[in-house]
Amino acid sequence: MSEDAGGPDRRKLEIFAQGNGPMRLRLRPMRVSDISEVMKIEVRSFSLPWTEDAFVREIEKIPFSRPVVAEELEGRNGRAGTAVGGSATGGPAIAGYACWWEVKDECHITNVTVSPEVRRRGVGKFLMREILKEARRRGAVRATLEARISNEAAVSLYEGFGFAPVAMRKGYYPDNGEDALVMLMEFSPDGEGP
Repeated sequence: MSEDAGGPDRRKLEIFAQGNGPMRLRLRPMRVSDISEVMKIEVRSFSLPWTEDAFVREIEKIPFSRPVVAEELEGRNGRAGTAVGGSATGGPAIAGYACWWEVKDECHITNVTVSPEVRRRGVGKFLMREILKEARRRGAVRATLEARISNEAAVSLYEGFGFAPVAMRKGYYPDNGEDALVMLMEFSPDGEGP
């Protein structure tokens, strides 16, 4: 499994930003070596988590996939890695991650997940803001995603970025048959916003 899979676009994206409170975050492309840390968050966050193989496919096999991680550079006490107790390699902890697809002029967001230890501290907003900025920079005119209808926190986050419900996918989630809310956001033509 190649760490450089996906070509130069995946390697050069690196963004530093201040999250809410004392968190300093860096967005960078997800690597295969991140998957063990990502899975610790994934299995604690979802009743139907993605598999390790699914993340490997996103990184290595799907050319239009843009998986990213948000690393916490400094924690509350000035130490890196408070999100999940630090990474297995001793580097910055992964505070959250996201996968999105660049399909022609559309950004399709497939996964946005924040470590339980740092929820409600701006990590989800950071991920969404940076994904939408990058998608727009790359020529996207709209963004789409699906959300469980019961996930009020996620729906509220997406609405805050201008997403609106446009359809319902009945019985979309196989673990419990829950419906998915399909949401759409059009980028403003004036260049303002994400």
